[in-house]
Amino acid sequence: MGMTMKFDSIMGLERVVKIFLAAAFLSIGCLAGAGGAQAGDTSDGITLTPVTAEVLPNDPGQTLTAVIVNLAPDARSASHRHAGIVFVYVLEGIVRSQLDSGELIEYRAGQSWSEPHGTVHSFMENPSRTLPARLLATIIAPTGAQLTTYDK
Repeated sequence: MGMTMKFDSIMGLERVVKIFLAAAFLSIGCLAGAGGAQAGDTSDGITLTPVTAEVLPNDPGQTLTAVIVNLAPDARSASHRHAGIVFVYVLEGIVRSQLDSGELIEYRAGQSWSEPHGTVHSFMENPSRTLPARLLATIIAPTGAQLTTYDK
């Protein structure tokens, strides 16, 4: 019975994380689609799979968006920022990430990071030449906001 409770709480946390990430990447996918790429494909080796987007019940001015981010081998993301708070959990593989031109940090499956509102995500890549990487990204941002803006 104790094992069931642990499993249920882990599954609940996993669902929350999936919801958050789906929403974040849903908005990224929409931006990529506006740029001529197919929705969900940023055409840089990164594809987005929406998980959920839900208005927060206690604050209808905020929406939690969750997205699965799939990074092909050698995939890289352009410098960008998000409209709200971002939480990222590495589901599979290795991802190198740099925030606000700070230290380049390598994250492995099971590790996570967060990005406060206004943070510049200067660099992100899958350093593997053969293995994909997957992230769960969750954003809590103002309802209706453009979730991702790429730097020029």
